[in-house]
Amino acid sequence: MYNRLVPEPPARDLPLPAYLSALRRNAVEAWPQRTYEEPIVQRRLLGRHTFIVSDPDAIRRVLIDNQAAYARTRASVRILRPVLGDGLLISEGAAWRHQRRTLAPAFTPRAVEALVPHILGAVDATTALLAAQAQQGPVPLFPALHGLALEIAGRTMFSVGMQSDGAALRRFVAEYAERMGRPHLLDMLLPLSWPAPLDLARARFRRRWIPFLDRIIARRAADPQPHAARDLLDLLVAARDPETGHPFTPDQLRDQVATLILAGHETTAAALLWASYLMALAPDIQEAVAAEARAARDDLGDGCEHRLPLTRAVIDETLRLYPPAFVLARAAREADDLGGRTVEPGDVVMISPWVLHRHRRLWPEPDAFDPARFLPGAAPPPRFAYLPFGAGPRVCIGAHFALLEATLALARLIGRFRVSLPEGSVIRPAAVVTTQPDNPPPFILRPR
Repeated sequence: MYNRLVPEPPARDLPLPAYLSALRRNAVEAWPQRTYEEPIVQRRLLGRHTFIVSDPDAIRRVLIDNQAAYARTRASVRILRPVLGDGLLISEGAAWRHQRRTLAPAFTPRAVEALVPHILGAVDATTALLAAQAQQGPVPLFPALHGLALEIAGRTMFSVGMQSDGAALRRFVAEYAERMGRPHLLDMLLPLSWPAPLDLARARFRRRWIPFLDRIIARRAADPQPHAARDLLDLLVAARDPETGHPFTPDQLRDQVATLILAGHETTAAALLWASYLMALAPDIQEAVAAEARAARDDLGDGCEHRLPLTRAVIDETLRLYPPAFVLARAAREADDLGGRTVEPGDVVMISPWVLHRHRRLWPEPDAFDPARFLPGAAPPPRFAYLPFGAGPRVCIGAHFALLEATLALARLIGRFRVSLPEGSVIRPAAVVTTQPDNPPPFILRPR
């Protein structure tokens, strides 16, 4: 049902220069075969130990039971802070707790489902454009899905589309990902108080990025037109910390907007591309998804994802095979014991959903595309073996929104088009900032 179309893992550990080069170029090419077979793989790098952890009990310890003993790595802070500021994704301690408490009401199932009209409006507009393009031949689907995810972000955040700002936002994102989002060796070695070579370029980027975001927020705040449905910006402006009563400051508001738009639209576009690819490789499952989508088309209100169980299972299985967040890296603040391995302060613990979701000890036929794993009534995967959104206190706050968005979008897309690929087409993953498709070919979209 699914052929192994991913880079073959190295048979043994790569030499240090090759390993560091692979992490920068495409991380899935860095991890050797034994990481998919052993619960914990330990290696000494750059004067400290690095652990790749796929043992569920050890993962629970890092992310939940002893999570205070681990922090984000220097490299991840250097890479993310210029674009996300001190938003929820990278803040720590009291600042993180304040943000999490304040944001929580905006992401309850009821609040998220109120955004369904925004999502469906964006999806239907995009499928109409795709239908026109498909009449001319194969369609470059990934740019269209990027545009769709960004349009959903704009409508759900601001109640308006991204026609005026979407192109500029995509340029910002592409510039940062290509030039400044790839980890440099000194990003990992230097203390955060010492500027690494790329930090200067990142600072220049941020001096342009902040005014751009502020203009979008100010324009929406000045809009005198009433909005038919509340959006995320309304909820963020009205949000109050339930313990202190404090709202977000303007800087905090901007950082949350940046986090929600960037963390959401990049990962959603990639997930939809991978799901479309898997549908093209599995036409029988695609036809079943199309039938389910047609049956539910006019009944997609509150709780609509429950009427699309197979479509949701396809999304879940897609996130297993191609998790957008391919690695969670933590630096130990203090000594710890993980599955009998001694972790010293400064050691790096990596939990890789890419590796974890394909681990031979945790999944039967781990490289097979099998949405039945996630259908209602199926046995759940082992706890902490499936982490597309992380786990523990820092689990992605937007997980429900992301799953709903992707499920509705895939249902509409497959319900309207029969998706296939030109003969011999292969899409390979490139894990840099997220798990992106490397040079995807155009897709053939035939109206149903």
